Amino acid sequence: MYDTILVPTDGGGGIGRVIDHAAEIAAAHGAALQFLYVLNTDSAAVSAAAVGGEAHELLRSQGEEALADADARVDVPTETALLEGQPADRIVEYADRTGCDLIVMGTHGRGGLGRLLLGSVAERVVRLSSQPVLTVHVDDSADNDKTSLEEVSPVTVDPAVSGVLE
Repeated sequence: MYDTILVPTDGGGGIGRVIDHAAEIAAAHGAALQFLYVLNTDSAAVSAAAVGGEAHELLRSQGEEALADADARVDVPTETALLEGQPADRIVEYADRTGCDLIVMGTHGRGGLGRLLLGSVAERVVRLSSQPVLTVHVDDSADNDKTSLEEVSPVTVDPAVSGVLE
């Protein structure tokens, strides 16, 4: 059912839970994982001046480190990519371009003012993606110890995916 699973990562706390979940799905289906890090160059926090200098290189380095950490965590075939732009748009474009069958990504589950101020990349991906999207709740304070698929309580977005996981 799945040949290629896209896992966008920001390298943040709790992403290990998402990676472990995606790796178990990949192993069950004989699928490969594609890890994607999007350097948010559209963010108000990243000014046009900063993007061209040392700050850009530091952010890029952090992205490369996040991808290396994700890749080292799993025992299934992987590919990695680092892109720049608006994260949700780039994730959806990448999934379309590479023919991914499923997107597995983390969500913080913020609501109200938190979501309004910070936005929700996961929510936007769900709305824009033509592929099924499985979101896994992450906690910024969570460590990245391995968890089994049975221990992860996913927030499923696509009914076809939830039926596979139950």
